[in-house]
Amino acid sequence: MKLYFTPGACSLSPHIVLHEAGAAHELVRVDLKTKKTEAGDDYLAINPKGQVPALALDNGAVLTEGPAIVQYIADKKPEAKLAPANGSTERYRLQEWLNYLTSEIHKSFSPLFGADTPAEFKTIATNKLNKQFAFLDKKLAGDGYLTGKDFSVADAYLFTLTNWAKPVAIDLAPYPNLVAYRERVAARPAVQAAMMDEGLIKKA
Repeated sequence: MKLYFTPGACSLSPHIVLHEAGAAHELVRVDLKTKKTEAGDDYLAINPKGQVPALALDNGAVLTEGPAIVQYIADKKPEAKLAPANGSTERYRLQEWLNYLTSEIHKSFSPLFGADTPAEFKTIATNKLNKQFAFLDKKLAGDGYLTGKDFSVADAYLFTLTNWAKPVAIDLAPYPNLVAYRERVAARPAVQAAMMDEGLIKKA
């Protein structure tokens, strides 16, 4: 498998999952401004959407959209127990979380990175995110991870999204359970490995 990524972008989520699963993979860095890979290839020819992540499968197909990619990886490596079995109620709960993270957290962050986003809209987006963080803080008060005591692909996604709080000046300190959760996830060896691969933290 080959993961097309941009350091610190939402592609960090499947990158973490690849490490958690112990799945062999290659990394291809993408410049989202020029839509070129590090080798100079046209990324739009690989993923016409022009966004990361994209996962090139061993059969030559290309899968896009983070929530779909992380489930694919989890299903290829079921022994890693990163997602419940297909068809189970627990699997639908996982998909519920992935959809929530995509629609309520991920998309609320997007306008905060836009240089042309009006200040008023950025305020609305920030307020919405703070409401979602308050919800997550309550959820994480009793559970180690989003779906319970075990780490899942949804946790790789939430960790990646909350990494964006600092660059857009959102203070997570009012949400101590969320902060503690982030520290738990950040300490995982697979998370450390993915972040070192992307140059987000220094190699030990």
